[in-house]
Amino acid sequence: MVSRTSALKGLACAASLGAAMIAAGSPAHAEAGDFLVRARFIVVAPQDGSSGITPAFPNDGVSIDTAYAPEIDFTYMVTNNIGLELIAATTKHSATGKSGTPAAVGKLLDTWVLPPTLTLQYHFAPDGGFRPYVGAGLNYTIFYKERASGSLETALGPTDVSLSDSFGWALQAGADIPLNGSLFVNFDVKYIDMDTTARLQTTAAGQQKVRVDINPIVVGFGIGMRF
Repeated sequence: MVSRTSALKGLACAASLGAAMIAAGSPAHAEAGDFLVRARFIVVAPQDGSSGITPAFPNDGVSIDTAYAPEIDFTYMVTNNIGLELIAATTKHSATGKSGTPAAVGKLLDTWVLPPTLTLQYHFAPDGGFRPYVGAGLNYTIFYKERASGSLETALGPTDVSLSDSFGWALQAGADIPLNGSLFVNFDVKYIDMDTTARLQTTAAGQQKVRVDINPIVVGFGIGMRF
C-alpha cells in the first residue's frame, strides 16, 4: 500500500504541477514598456462624397470602392493603460463616375493608398480577460501609382492622373482578447479623415479636377503578440 506520506507528497506534486500549468496558460497583463504587434485582415470602406468634375462635368461626381488587405500595427505601452499605435497597410482603390457621362465611362482611375496613422490609446483593463481600448490620433495619406482607366482613355485620349496627399485625424475603438501569456485575438475599428483632389490632364477635355472626401471606416480582425 502507498503510505500516507507518499500520498501527501504525490498530492503536493500534483498541486504544484497544476498551479504551474494554470500560470503558464493564464493571460499575462500588458505592462508599461511592452510592445504589442498585431497582424490583421482589414476592410477599408470609404464613406465618400465628392464635388463635380470641373469644368466639364460640374454636376457629376465620383465614388470610391471598398478595398481589402492585410495590415500590421505596432503598439508601445507607455504605461499600463496608455499606448501609442502605428499602423502600416496599403490598399488599391478605384474611382467610378456616379452620374452622367462619367457614369457611362465607368471606372475613371486606380490608385494605391498608403495611410500611416498614429493613435494615442487608452486601455481600460490591461490585466483583464477582455481588454477594450479607444484611441485618437493623426493620419497622413499618400496616394501613389495613380493611373487612368482604359475606358477613360478610350473616351478622352491619353490621360495623366495625380492625386494630392491628405493630412487628417483618426478615431479608434477595439479590444484584445488574450489566448495565453503572449498571444491574443484583436478586433479594431477606425474612422480616418481622408480627402484628396484628383487632377486629370486629358487629350480631349484638357485638365479636369474633382475633390473627393474618402473618410473610410477601417474594420480589422487578427491576432497579436506581446513582447
